[in-house]
Amino acid sequence: MVVNLLEKQCFLAGDHTHLRELLHPKSHNGKTFFSLAHAYLDIGETSLPHRLCGSSETYFILGGEGEINIDGQAFHISKNDTAFVPANAIQWVKNTGNTPLVFLCIVSPPWSAADEEVLE
Repeated sequence: MVVNLLEKQCFLAGDHTHLRELLHPKSHNGKTFFSLAHAYLDIGETSLPHRLCGSSETYFILGGEGEINIDGQAFHISKNDTAFVPANAIQWVKNTGNTPLVFLCIVSPPWSAADEEVLE
């Protein structure tokens, strides 16, 4: 199976990141055990605080720079960094640079709306 990023529709996720879902068992006949999304935050944007109650999330930064907050601890992130967020951790990402902050999100077990709690 091959998925092309540009063939996927971009939408605003519940946490306010711009997202394109690339792989998910719902749309790929249960053949993946994780979900994979391409995401970005424009200059100055911040995702809403949220948590995944039963899934962990791994971010791989493709470009830009910013800050990820995991349970109250802030970390600088930039191209080629990987950040791990354990299940139940409150998290958000902020673009602090002068270009879009672009990243991949890998969620295991796969992301589900019932698992995500957005904290506004």
